[in-house]
Amino acid sequence: MGFVDLHCHWLVAHDEAGAVSGLDDGSRALEDSRAMLEGLGALGFDLVHATPHMRPGMFDLDRPRLERAYADTTAALGSVSVQTALAAEHFFDDVVFSRIQAGEGLPFPHRPLPDRAPSPRPLVAILVEFPRERFPLGIVAQFQRLLTRGYLPVLAHPERYRPVWDDDTCLDPLLEAGAVLLLDAASVVGKYGRAAEQAAIKLVTEGAYHAACSDAHRPADVADIARAFDRLDALVGRAERVRLLDRGPREILAGQTT
Repeated sequence: MGFVDLHCHWLVAHDEAGAVSGLDDGSRALEDSRAMLEGLGALGFDLVHATPHMRPGMFDLDRPRLERAYADTTAALGSVSVQTALAAEHFFDDVVFSRIQAGEGLPFPHRPLPDRAPSPRPLVAILVEFPRERFPLGIVAQFQRLLTRGYLPVLAHPERYRPVWDDDTCLDPLLEAGAVLLLDAASVVGKYGRAAEQAAIKLVTEGAYHAACSDAHRPADVADIARAFDRLDALVGRAERVRLLDRGPREILAGQTT
């Protein structure tokens, strides 16, 4: 088995005539989608999730539209060198939180671990993101509600949020509420600026992340991920880098992170 990418923007939109366009801020053409998937496959990934934005007012994408886009894109691509699956990146506002509670979100497909007994009450992982400048009000209580409904909150790229730059202990209540952290690997090579890079390095060396991902939006991002692999090897060692890309994401998909 190879690596698992929990966060990537390779889906495209298809109109009634079959014309292709961008779905969110990710891929704009089938050729780009294919190049991203093949490039990630060459880096060692064997499962790449499409995680388009669900963010009302910016990307008005609901579950039925995303499921259609996934079916259309995978059919148009045909055979590729990696397996694929569909989830969404949920912008955590009141609208999207209400959707999730109503069962209208798009969590990760559940995948049990072959070498561990299944939990009597397995959690289903769901990818969430915050506004860059602040954490949502009442977020700890909201995460606790998600857990009671059987969801495992997976926080995308925490190193890119300003509150974490100021004091990363702001993440502690979220971790205590059951959330897990997902590293955008390219952060460690400065793709998102110096503050995000420093935060990512501190968190990864402290062992705060449960997994890492590509968060690729275009083919050129694959080269950043390759550089990030080298940087992670230097920071925490190859074994930990592999854990972040293999065992960690598989535990998240199984809802068994403890």
